[in-house]
Amino acid sequence: MPASVAVSACPVFAEEPDFGPPSPDTLTYSFTLPAGPTSPRIVRVTTRAVLHGHGLDDMADAVIQVVGELAACACRFTPRDEVYVSLRYREDTLRVVFYDGHRRHEHPRLIAACDARRRAALRVLGCVVRACEGEWGFGEAREPGGGTRMWAVVPRGGAGRYVGR
Repeated sequence: MPASVAVSACPVFAEEPDFGPPSPDTLTYSFTLPAGPTSPRIVRVTTRAVLHGHGLDDMADAVIQVVGELAACACRFTPRDEVYVSLRYREDTLRVVFYDGHRRHEHPRLIAACDARRRAALRVLGCVVRACEGEWGFGEAREPGGGTRMWAVVPRGGAGRYVGR
């Protein structure tokens, strides 16, 4: 056998994988951020790079504002040292989800007061998402560990028109 032929006993790595270039439909990222004052900036820079790498620069202005607002709110409300973010693009829509460790209160008045504070903190987010003809919200996280799940759905067409408004 010639010396230039690679041999592998592992069938998984027997052939070179064929990875194409990133496309919008391959945008699926999840990561954890420290719950600190620099995290909104970190998530904005990271999101801009992700959008650019997947050919979604036309969404950047709106989505950068959305992730920054969600990150600031998550870091403000979480009692933990970190928050979790997920970015997924499907069906011409980017879905942004943040999880923080702030559990729902049990008393109805505390729930209402806390929800009002969070809604006020997300006022700019609401304006941006509405301008993009998207949706947003928050509620109890059903995942292990609990806390609050905040989300925004930003359609590509609406995000592209956001700059011209």
